[in-house]
Amino acid sequence: MSAQVWTTKADQSALLEKSNYHVATASKKNPVIEINEKKTFQSVDGFGFTLTGGSAMLINKMNDAAKQSLLQELFGKGENAIGISYLRVSIGASDLDSSVFSYDDLPQGETDESLSKFSISKDADNLIPILQSILKINPAIKIMGSPWSPPTWMKDNGKSKGGHLMLKYYDAYARYFLKYLLEMKKNGISIDAITLQNEPEHGGNNPSMLMTAKEQADFVANYLGPLFQKNNINTKIIVWDHNCDHPEYPIAVLNNSIAKKYIDGSAFHLYNGDISALTEVKNIHPDKKLYFTEQWTGSKGTFDGDFIWHTKNVIIGSMKNWSSVALEWNLANDPKFEPHTPGGCTECKGALTIDGSSVKRNVAYYIIAQASKFVPAGSIRIESTYIKELENVAFIRPDGKIVLIVLNEKGVELEFDIMFRGKSIIATMNPNSAASFVLE
Repeated sequence: MSAQVWTTKADQSALLEKSNYHVATASKKNPVIEINEKKTFQSVDGFGFTLTGGSAMLINKMNDAAKQSLLQELFGKGENAIGISYLRVSIGASDLDSSVFSYDDLPQGETDESLSKFSISKDADNLIPILQSILKINPAIKIMGSPWSPPTWMKDNGKSKGGHLMLKYYDAYARYFLKYLLEMKKNGISIDAITLQNEPEHGGNNPSMLMTAKEQADFVANYLGPLFQKNNINTKIIVWDHNCDHPEYPIAVLNNSIAKKYIDGSAFHLYNGDISALTEVKNIHPDKKLYFTEQWTGSKGTFDGDFIWHTKNVIIGSMKNWSSVALEWNLANDPKFEPHTPGGCTECKGALTIDGSSVKRNVAYYIIAQASKFVPAGSIRIESTYIKELENVAFIRPDGKIVLIVLNEKGVELEFDIMFRGKSIIATMNPNSAASFVLE
């Protein structure tokens, strides 16, 4: 057996550092992580971030050489790339755009049920060109779209913040999604999946909208699902897209048998609740996928605390609980944590801080890179022994190599044995660190 290992330490003394790993015969007295590739679980769609409008704007403003170098590092392959394989984008503005907008904004009092004034022109300035550049580097990257709010004229409060979608506009809003997908396709961008609403129980963001489980089920069963089917749209429909404290919400949507046939799965964040909520939904609806779509790192957080917690919950935790993706929140912002909308997040720290054409790599970059660099799309999670002191998750890649991601959140060095295909080796974990072992 041969092994290569890349380590990130919470004190930043090693950042995705490759070791010339000494492979020794197992001790037979250490704790053992046994990898069983014959017991398989879910397939992996990818690891990545949300490419917010603000992120795209900052990247697009970089000089061409710096921009291409960064995009190659983020989305390419090779020794100096981290191989991001999944992106989430906002349908219309998120709160990390410089302004609030939808694709059919009108003067107050006007409506446009025919969507004759629909336009994605605001995405054409930065988001679309950056996505097109990314697709040249990785044509197989998967993209998820999530709306923060529909046009305000569709909402019962007439505002970008909060409110509900009015029933009389359910048909128009379904066609709004369809037009979005078709317009993006005209620009060479295929949207693999859409969620119905970012954080449907949080109406305090700008933009935002409230949407109950009953409303989501009705919208999918009677409007969006049949429309997608009629137009041969293969884009996946995903419900919920909010915290792990209310698994009963996606369960209720999926309990609607008509809606369920159009739904691919449900998406989660972890600002409240426990990551095991994904398995709770899986146990009741085992035929539907799970997605982990957002977790922020904040301006007041610490590298060590965020790295350990996110690696444990977002990377290892989501994968151990059946998620097909693990996404951190914002890819990039500037040194002032901008841009954001009026009333948007003022403390969201990007994986990158971009200042002109210079780039600083922050904790979320390393959280995702610890997985994305080694576990490509199409990998399959396989069984690995649970050890309380050494949280871990294992995958078999399309090339047949095994990847084991291990977290040591203790303040002391830990030694353990890895058993795999009848062979075993001794491995050592630095204190407060994560390591990705590539085995063959």
